[in-house]
Amino acid sequence: MKTNVKTQLLLLSHPAVCPLFLAALWLTPPAALRGGDTPKPPAGPNILLILTDDQGYGDFSLHGNPHLQTPHLDRLAASGVQFERFFVNSFCAPTRAALLTGRWPLRTGCHGVTHNREAMRPSEVTLAEALRGAGYRSACIGKWHNGEQYPFTPQGQGFDDFFGFNNGHWNHYFDAVLLRGAQHEATQGYITDVLTDEAMKFITTNKASPFFCYLSYNAPHSPYQVPDVYFDRFKARGFDDALAAFYGMCENIDDNVGRLLGHLDAERLAENTIVLFLTDNGGTAGVKTYNAGMRGGKVSVHEGGSRVPLFIRWPAANWTPHVVRPIVSHIDLYPTLLDLCGVAAPAGPRVDGVTLRPLLERADAAGWPERTLFTHNPIDESNRYPGAVRTQKYRLVREIQGPAGGSKAKANDGSARPWQLYDMENDPGQKQDIGEAHPDIVRDLAARYEAWLADISREGLRRFPLPVGHAEHNPVELHAPQAFYDPPLGFANGPGFANDWLTGWSDAGARVWFEIDVVAAGEYALELACACPAGDAGSRLRLAIGDQSLEVNVPAAEAPEIPLPHRDAAGSARYRNRAWSTLKLGTLKLPQGRAKLILQPLAMPGDKVMDLKHVKLTRH
Repeated sequence: MKTNVKTQLLLLSHPAVCPLFLAALWLTPPAALRGGDTPKPPAGPNILLILTDDQGYGDFSLHGNPHLQTPHLDRLAASGVQFERFFVNSFCAPTRAALLTGRWPLRTGCHGVTHNREAMRPSEVTLAEALRGAGYRSACIGKWHNGEQYPFTPQGQGFDDFFGFNNGHWNHYFDAVLLRGAQHEATQGYITDVLTDEAMKFITTNKASPFFCYLSYNAPHSPYQVPDVYFDRFKARGFDDALAAFYGMCENIDDNVGRLLGHLDAERLAENTIVLFLTDNGGTAGVKTYNAGMRGGKVSVHEGGSRVPLFIRWPAANWTPHVVRPIVSHIDLYPTLLDLCGVAAPAGPRVDGVTLRPLLERADAAGWPERTLFTHNPIDESNRYPGAVRTQKYRLVREIQGPAGGSKAKANDGSARPWQLYDMENDPGQKQDIGEAHPDIVRDLAARYEAWLADISREGLRRFPLPVGHAEHNPVELHAPQAFYDPPLGFANGPGFANDWLTGWSDAGARVWFEIDVVAAGEYALELACACPAGDAGSRLRLAIGDQSLEVNVPAAEAPEIPLPHRDAAGSARYRNRAWSTLKLGTLKLPQGRAKLILQPLAMPGDKVMDLKHVKLTRH
C-alpha cells in the first residue's frame, strides 16, 4: 500500500505552488475577494484523457490524410491547442508509464511490452494518485498495459475504477469478456463502442465532483476487426483488407470521440473539462500509404516512430486556439495536468517533465527554453540501443540491425549501426544523413544520450516477481508470456505477446517456472489452463513451490480454436483464441515471501507434455 501517496496532503512548499496559487486566484469568484461570507471554492476541472493505440500522426484528416475523415477530432484540435511536435515512445507500454508518472519510462521499471517488462513499480506515483488527494475520482477504461497482477494493476496504481484488460492487446473486439476490477464481465457490441459507453456512464455518475477519466482505446491496434459499415467503406475504395479495417477503426474512433464530446455538452460539463487526445506511438498499417512526410512508424527511432498528435481543450481557460511548435513530450502531461488542476505534486520519485501551461496560454513561444528529448527502445534489460535524441533542430538516431526497426533483434548492442544525424528543420523527411559533416554535433548529442540512459537506468532493469495473495486480486492468473522456460519450449504465435501460450514441450527435462511473491501466507488452490491431445495424454507433472509440491497425471484435454472475426490473413495466424481445458492440481500451504513456481515433467509417454496458457492460484 502506498501510504506515502494515498495519505499525502498538498505540499504548500512545493516549487509549483506559486503558479498554482495564481491559478487558484484566477478561479476564485469575485465575491470571495471582496470579503464577507466565504463561498465554497469551485471544484477543479474534470479531465478526460483519450489515448488510442497504434494510430500515427498521419492517420487523421487534420494532418492531410486524403483517405479518411476524422471530423470530430479535427474540430477538437481546432477548438483547443494543437502540439505540432509532441513525442512519445515508439512502443506502447513505456508511453503509458511516462504519461501517468511524468517520468522517463525506464525510471518506472517499464522496459518492454510483454513478459512483465511492461510493469511499473508499485511505488510510482501516478496521476490518479496525485489527483485523489484533491478529491478526484478516477477511472481507467480500456487497455492498461503496465502490469497484470495487483498492485501493478490500475486499482493498485491509484485508480478507483477499472474496466478493460490489463495486458498489451486483446484478441476479440466483439462481445469481449473484459475485467471490471479483477472480475470477468461479458460485454455486447464492438469494443470501442463498449468502452465509450462505459466512459460516458462514469462521467454521468461522477459529474457532481471532479473526475479523471483515462480512456485508453485498444483500437486501431491489430487484430484488424471492425464492424462491416466501416470496413466496407474503405474496401470499396480498393484498399487491402488490413488497411480497410485499420482506416475503418480510425473512423469508428472518431465517431466515438464525437459521442464523448456530445455527452459532455449534454451533461453541461464541457466548459470545465480538460479534454486531451493523443496516441501511444507512431503509425502501423497506414504508414506506407500516408505518413505526413515522416520516416518510420511504430518501433522505429526515426521521427515517425514517436511523433504523434496531442490536442488539449479547456473552454473555461479561454485559451486562444493555436498550434504549438516547440518540442514537448509524454513526460510533460503529469506536471501539466496537476498545474492546470491546482494540485501540488505529492512527494515521491523525481518527475522529469515540465508543465506546458505557458505554451497553452500563449500562441508564441517566447521564453520557452531549448529542450533535449530522448527515445530508447528496450529489447532486453541490457540493451542501450536503439535510441534517439531530439532537439528543436536535430534528430540523432542509432538503430540496431534486425526486422521491425530492430524491435525483434536479439540483445546485442554490437549490431548497432553508427549514429545518424538529421536536420529536422530543413529535412523533415530525414532523407540526408549529415553526421559526417557535423561530427561535433554527433559527439555532443550522443554524449547527452549516453548520460541520460545511464541516469534513468541506474536502479537496474529486471522482470518483477508476480504478486500472489492480495485480497484485491483473488484468484490470480500467471500467464504464459510471464513465464521463464527451458528449450525447446516456445510461444505458439510469435515472441510471446499477450494472450499467447507455451507449446513445443517435447523434452521431459524442460521446465516452466514463474518468479512469484507470496504476499500473504495461506492455503492456495492451484490449477492450469492447458491443452493435451489424446495421443500425448499421461505425462506425470510436478508443480513445486519451495519445498512443497503437487503431482498429477495430465489427461487428454481438448482446447479447440475459437473463430475470430479477423479481416486479414496475418491476424488469423497471429491472434488466436482457444477454449482451454482446466486441470485442477490441489492445494498447497504457502509461506510468505518470494519463490519459484516450477512445472516439471517426471514422465512423458507421448510426443509432448501439453500446451500451457496460465497457472491460476486461489487463496482460501
